[in-house]
Amino acid sequence: MAVQPTRIGLAGLAVMGQNLALNIASKGFPISVYNRTTSKVDETVERAKKEGNLPVYGFHDPESFVNSIQKPRVIIMLVKAGAPVDQTIKTLSAYLEKGDCIVDGGNEWYENTERREKAVAENGFLYLGMGVSGGEEGARNGPSMMPGGSFEAYKNIEDILLKVAAQVRDSGPCVTYIGKGGSGNFVKMVHNGIEYGDMQLIAEAYDVLKSVGKLTNEELHGVFTEWNKGELESFLVEITADIFGIKDDKGDGHLVDKVLDKTGMKGTGKWTVQQAAELSVPSPTIESSLDARFLSGLKDERVQAAKVFKEGGELARIWKGGCIIRAIFLDRIKQAYDRNAELANLLVDPDLAYFDSYRRERLPANLVQAQRDYFGAHTYERTDVEGSFHTEWFKIARQSKSNM
Repeated sequence: MAVQPTRIGLAGLAVMGQNLALNIASKGFPISVYNRTTSKVDETVERAKKEGNLPVYGFHDPESFVNSIQKPRVIIMLVKAGAPVDQTIKTLSAYLEKGDCIVDGGNEWYENTERREKAVAENGFLYLGMGVSGGEEGARNGPSMMPGGSFEAYKNIEDILLKVAAQVRDSGPCVTYIGKGGSGNFVKMVHNGIEYGDMQLIAEAYDVLKSVGKLTNEELHGVFTEWNKGELESFLVEITADIFGIKDDKGDGHLVDKVLDKTGMKGTGKWTVQQAAELSVPSPTIESSLDARFLSGLKDERVQAAKVFKEGGELARIWKGGCIIRAIFLDRIKQAYDRNAELANLLVDPDLAYFDSYRRERLPANLVQAQRDYFGAHTYERTDVEGSFHTEWFKIARQSKSNM
């Protein structure tokens, strides 16, 4: 229990919330924390003690949590987007006062942020929608943050954000006020769309190196490590190199090969593509990466695809003239069935394999999901054991590097 009012509060203590709270406390700002599941509060306070007796104060009820924070209060929410955000706002609002500020640090649809900013303003509250990027490690040691909404609210929290953000030697803290309304969430949405594209490009490079070049995981680790020393130096290339170096603790071989090739997603990539289409902005790389994630989700369908589809080459012949879709390309379709009358699907013809991913039982999506678990603790499924799993890739990689 804090004797003096704390500087800030944080509600929502999953991995990201816990780590951001500890980051704030480690920068010298006493922080109050609250979670609906109270065991998470106790867990966070215990972590704070173990990590240097950091000034983190836990509360099991929302009223004492809100009242523990100095005025004007600033409370960061890190809860699941959608209805949970509205419910958290409702819970906290019962105890807030005019001039207090709510900051949504999750991946939220920007129009929801604008709606909420207007709604809380009726009670005299300020509101920020703040994108936070960097995964669990970034949240603990320095993320990039993209706050948008009330400028007055931003000024109330600016001193904290400037110290908590990642620090880059030649350009300073990785945070700035983005603009009004839902602009912070919009920018974070686009960031995540770019992230989708980057991850898919890396996955396809991996696929070529592994499937065509026949590189082993040890060789892939070496290639990506080398790439990370040059113009391709980046966080995603670095963690990809790490992933290829980690052995499976539940069996033989490397862990990446046991990750199921089925990529999850939270929705920001889809939002990016939808907005791009709405604004008539071409985004082919992001669109393709989204398609790849959709395809990876069709795991059972991909395995069975060749057995399911039955098509005939004669339809292609009668469509070569007269009809609206007549085209020279239809010749290639007929030729495919001439070569193999039992062709299960056009997708499996060598000359027409424009959709190779659909007929593949195994896609490089296992690497994408491993990357997601590495930086975001999104978990993954395995090919050999039922259930969801999380690996502390960063810690294992760091230990491995320190032993070299």
